[in-house]
Amino acid sequence: MAACAFRRSIAHQLSEVLDLAPENLMKSISAVPVSRKRHNADFQFSIASIEEGSSSDYIAQDLQLRAQKLAEKLKCDAVVSEISTGPGTVNFTINRELLAKTVLQQVLKDGTRYGTKSELFSTVPKQKAVVEFSSPNIAKKFHIGHLRSTIIGNFIANLKVALGHEVTRINYLGDWGMQFGLLGVGFQRFGDKEKLKSSPLQHLFEVYVQINKAAADENTKKLAKDFFKKLEEHDEQALSLWKEFRDFSIKEYTRIYKRLGVHFDEYSGESFYQEKSQEVLKMLEDKGLLQKTTKGTGVVDLSEKKDLSSLSTVIRSDGTSLYITRDLAAAIDRMNKYNWDTMIYVTDRNQSSHFQHLFQILKLMGYDWVGRCQHVSFGLVQGMKTRKGEVVFLEDVLDEVRSRMLENMASAKTTKEVEDPVETAEKVGLAALIIQDFRGLLSSDYQFSWDRALQSRGDTGVFLQYTHARLHSLERMHGNEPVTDVNVACLQEPDAISILQHLLRYDEVLYRSSQDLQPKHIVSYLLTLSHLAAVAHRTLPVKGSTPALAQARLCLFQATRSVLANGMKLLGITPVTQM
Repeated sequence: MAACAFRRSIAHQLSEVLDLAPENLMKSISAVPVSRKRHNADFQFSIASIEEGSSSDYIAQDLQLRAQKLAEKLKCDAVVSEISTGPGTVNFTINRELLAKTVLQQVLKDGTRYGTKSELFSTVPKQKAVVEFSSPNIAKKFHIGHLRSTIIGNFIANLKVALGHEVTRINYLGDWGMQFGLLGVGFQRFGDKEKLKSSPLQHLFEVYVQINKAAADENTKKLAKDFFKKLEEHDEQALSLWKEFRDFSIKEYTRIYKRLGVHFDEYSGESFYQEKSQEVLKMLEDKGLLQKTTKGTGVVDLSEKKDLSSLSTVIRSDGTSLYITRDLAAAIDRMNKYNWDTMIYVTDRNQSSHFQHLFQILKLMGYDWVGRCQHVSFGLVQGMKTRKGEVVFLEDVLDEVRSRMLENMASAKTTKEVEDPVETAEKVGLAALIIQDFRGLLSSDYQFSWDRALQSRGDTGVFLQYTHARLHSLERMHGNEPVTDVNVACLQEPDAISILQHLLRYDEVLYRSSQDLQPKHIVSYLLTLSHLAAVAHRTLPVKGSTPALAQARLCLFQATRSVLANGMKLLGITPVTQM
């Protein structure tokens, strides 16, 4: 990694003056974010990071003074061409010719691995990770929360895979529980086998809505209870109907996930754990953790003082299992099956207390590995409506964004004839949804807006796609052959330097996202890269320049497109080559 070589060189010089090991200094040397006030240095070293006390003990002037004293002891060399100080930092400017050569060589050599091979990750052990995400409920709405879970889980899995971890992607379907009692009765009354085959999600939802209207009636309630009991007792007829619901739904989900560019290694579900949940109840009983209430339910006491002020119900009065019981069984089973190092659940924050309870019970049961479980929660999306009205199915959102994008493409003056406009509109539209979702902290709610998401200028997925397509056509226009033996030392213009400085920071951004699992760091990095590329596209023309300069600039734009594409793919976006 280009940045690593520079960091190491700076750390080496610092270590001789400060008498500290270079590897302890590496983390304190960071690439300087590109700013509007040009001519900034490339790296900065923070003085506070090497002080023993907390940085607040040092007055700003004191840190400033220490920075100046340290800077006086350092010398420029073949790598560093200038040393200056800032508020509590020592700043290093890399030799400009070396910067261009090293960065561009590295980007084009590493290709898709650029940034992920960085030394920043050398201390991070390779792990086995299980990521559970998406997890819709059969026969209920695949609502916008499931869309968020799907794209966030996909991003986390993509990032971990890119960093060399082994990832298992699990879709844990809501395919069991009381609602299947109702659905079974509903299907016997209102169901249609042909419709179940042709559009299972929609048909089951319609049946579910119809039977729910009738569910106030005591007789229907009793029938539903009986049907679910039959399922729990493995009645053949009930089970075969349930299996059809599940199989047809999964087939349909798989098709929709394919449109999203998402895949799963395992379609699991609550149904897998009805028997194992009985074993969990037995374990709870054996450990003296299961208590019966006067209502006949089974609970686990989670309170500090053991006074039942905080508890979790794990068994209904009629002996049937609950959602949390099945989740306990699933967690234990996955540990046995995958022997994972970390397990991540991606759901909305309404389920936070559910996961707190889940993790607390596992801890009480003596499973120390629960400390390596993590709930990545996200906020709610308001105002997502399609022209048909409220969103019921994910497919409606995908169709809507595609048709709106097609309209925008048709009316845009700049649009060339695209080979496959529908496919392009789908990919650009998806980028728009993902970037709008990933721009802020995952935990925050946001107001959805079609107009804002689909703007072609501004910080949107459409702008990223447009930039990628534009850089791609620039390469095509000037011969597609990979650029070799180019002298890039002539890239000295401020707009070229800004891009090089930004490319230098990519590994730090990846590292940050890998630490807190927030995609927003990568999103803002790519948006900035696209804005810098747009400026450079204007001020650094390839056409009409001398062959040597044209080749060097082409090399810069090629590297920019490569990193842009890498980052987009991590986020779950397929870059388009024409728009």
